[in-house]
Amino acid sequence: MKIRVAHTPDADDAFMFYAMTHGKIETWLEIEHHIEDIEALNKKAFSHEFEVTAISAYAYSKLSDRYQILSSGASVGDGYGPIVVAKEDIDLKGKRIAVPGRYTTANLLLNLAIEFEPVEMRFDRILPAVIKGEVEAGLLIHEGQITYSQHDLVKVLDLWEWWSSKTSLPLPLGLNAIRRDVDEDAQREFLRVMRESIDYALKNVDEAMDYAMRFSRGLDRETATKFALMYVNRYTYRMPESVLKALKKLYEMGEKRGLLEIPPIDVLDF
Repeated sequence: MKIRVAHTPDADDAFMFYAMTHGKIETWLEIEHHIEDIEALNKKAFSHEFEVTAISAYAYSKLSDRYQILSSGASVGDGYGPIVVAKEDIDLKGKRIAVPGRYTTANLLLNLAIEFEPVEMRFDRILPAVIKGEVEAGLLIHEGQITYSQHDLVKVLDLWEWWSSKTSLPLPLGLNAIRRDVDEDAQREFLRVMRESIDYALKNVDEAMDYAMRFSRGLDRETATKFALMYVNRYTYRMPESVLKALKKLYEMGEKRGLLEIPPIDVLDF
């Protein structure tokens, strides 16, 4: 059976999918990989294009009728997360802020934290847009969270700190989700392969990073490895109860602000 899997062109996703894409895990599934940025995948999920897809936790709230969360593969911040940067420390209220997509969890969090004027653009255009003054500030995801200072920008708002002060929970950002119409045996087999691929990477970091460096977008190996291990961790291997509580809290906060309706937090696990 063919399973089309969509994930992002980022070092952390490449790291966790390394074993799966390089024949390290035996399976009876035929797994076909597709790579696009997270907001493109969020939008394609509305047309149910892929059997398995990386998806923002925010986007899942609008797609839970067709997709179920996989207990392995989540991107969870714990001590770090999306940040807003600018050329100088400014009051962000009402400012034009570049965001990496309407359905990203980072955008949801920023909408929960402050009132602002969003300017949607691809995530890798945000740093240049702030530097050139096209926007007053930028919401950074991916490696921009740890490289912004190299561009003489300052952190104005740390959304992990904001979230942690409100909830004292880890911060669920991205999920891997599987279409509900996929055969049940195939769902469980894919979850097994996903979990074993993550386990392989965490046990063979240097080997997996040799592959992940192809997606490092100019980062040196030490920084790329730091980034990959920020978002491929014990939460990624198997989602614990604390992340389920955090998802529930995120959706409750979003519903209270009229940004979403609370979805069923339906997780495939074994």
